Amino acid sequence: MTINNNLKALRQLMSAQHIDAYIIPSGDPHQSEYPAEYWQSRQWISGFSGSMGYVAITQTHASVWTDSRYFIQCEMELQGTDFKMHKQLVQGAAEHIDWLCAELPKGSRVACDGEMFSVGQIRAMQVAFGRAGLDLVTNADLITPIWKDRPSLANNLIFEHDVKFSGRSRTQKLKDIRAKMKAKGADMHLVSTLDDIGWTLNLRGSDVECNPVFIAYLVIDKAKSYLFINPEQVPEDVKTLLNNDDIFIKNYNTISDFLSQLTDKQVIAIDTANLNFKLYNSLKKVRIKETATFSSHMKAIKNKTEIKYLREVMVKDGVALTKAFRWLDNTLEKRPVSEYEMASMIAQYRSDQPNYFGESFTAIIGYQSNGALNHYHPAATGSALIKKEGMLLLDSGGQYLDGTTDITRTITLGTPTDEQKRNYTLVLKGHIALAVQKFPEGTKGIQLDTLARMHLWQQGLNFGHGTGHGVGFFMNVHEPPQGFTPILSSRGTTPHEEGMYSSNEPGFYKEGAYGIRIENLVIVQKAEQTDFGQFLKFETITLFPIDTQLIDTRLMTRPEKAWFNAYHKRVFQKLSPHLNDDEKTWLAGKCVKI
Repeated sequence: MTINNNLKALRQLMSAQHIDAYIIPSGDPHQSEYPAEYWQSRQWISGFSGSMGYVAITQTHASVWTDSRYFIQCEMELQGTDFKMHKQLVQGAAEHIDWLCAELPKGSRVACDGEMFSVGQIRAMQVAFGRAGLDLVTNADLITPIWKDRPSLANNLIFEHDVKFSGRSRTQKLKDIRAKMKAKGADMHLVSTLDDIGWTLNLRGSDVECNPVFIAYLVIDKAKSYLFINPEQVPEDVKTLLNNDDIFIKNYNTISDFLSQLTDKQVIAIDTANLNFKLYNSLKKVRIKETATFSSHMKAIKNKTEIKYLREVMVKDGVALTKAFRWLDNTLEKRPVSEYEMASMIAQYRSDQPNYFGESFTAIIGYQSNGALNHYHPAATGSALIKKEGMLLLDSGGQYLDGTTDITRTITLGTPTDEQKRNYTLVLKGHIALAVQKFPEGTKGIQLDTLARMHLWQQGLNFGHGTGHGVGFFMNVHEPPQGFTPILSSRGTTPHEEGMYSSNEPGFYKEGAYGIRIENLVIVQKAEQTDFGQFLKFETITLFPIDTQLIDTRLMTRPEKAWFNAYHKRVFQKLSPHLNDDEKTWLAGKCVKI
């Protein structure tokens, strides 16, 4: 009823302002994938909690558009409300826009809050709605007047990320960014994405759950930089260090006034894929140079120091998981374990490791049919009880000062069926195919993605998410621009380069039955130089055994078995020195050859 009452209040406001349709996205003014609670308007109005989706509301229809990762979850969360789920068939496509264009009569007014949309998104909507004869209103904030108990923005202190972990000082990073500004003919650069700001300045925060970022904007000019943030979040010692590096604090709420005062004698570089439309309208006189955020590509290339720490953090993470999975095995001998309890135990064992900061995302622990929900998160009460039968999918990650982790394992707790073993083995074969592939420089994620799917495709099977995403260094677990996906997006069209850090996570999901996903993290390394140029390869750095009881070895080739056995040998060699005798025995049993 709360959802329906919120919807009724919104429609009343729409009617009063002569608005025929209203669009609400998932993000925030910084185009974050995971926004702070203050900006979770789409979830508040609809009840759908997935990380991706759009709400489109008319006076007669309320819709939530999301992709295949969330079809089952969305249907469940919308039950009892007036919202209907629409299946977004192409991940990343604006199918809700096409639907509105088809549904609304010419002359209708479609509205949105331009602060929640990027310049690029607004431009695309203006074109699409213009062709359909619809008007787009971009300054309609209809959420603030009706969200009476809206959470406040976080007010947490920021802190330094030690250069011994980052490998490069902020002055070095700013120098490199200024070189790129000069090459583009820009006097200033506006950075609006939170992970780019934190990475550039070697600062971290806790304003967003699981993401060590803080709410801010950053303006870099030729000699100075200005950090727009709530001043109360900046400790005096950090402020002094920033000032010494010619970085000065300004109030977060003054960014619009600052930009509006720039003159036509200045050129500012902006990223229209990330800068919100409301802030873009503040650039009244200054000349604009449109370009990608300079630090986005820079931070995707991990330096030697970061890579050294990432290899070390995988040992810590593997030790924590060994303790957690062994605890599960032992406890299931006595009693069932709830999905939520297992998620808590994984986090607890990680917290025992040095330099642990928190989870890199809310753990996905899906028992049996819950495993088919790609991004299912067990609740504190009412989550399924894990028993000594069936299949369990566990996807979790840690934030450490010395790196970010993300790993998925699927295990059997009983006797798997032939179908389960076949499908698991097909997923494993795809995982290995991507892990061992060499490729020439310039190869893109969309070219490599097929490797992870080809064995499933041969059996008429598939999975509805990308095969992998970039990963940050003590930063957001989903980090653009690179990845593996069949979609013509940044993740699909960005070439993989030496030093890039990504996930390799093919899967398969049978609705109402089980889910399968096998995920390791990989770093791009140089392979051999040939007559066809420099070739690259992936180094798998995640360290934890892959379930052998689910493998149909008859489907595995000799090279695949060799990779698998070498991986398990390395897992045991790296983890066992940090375990007691009982834990070593357990791990040895999980790292057997096939």
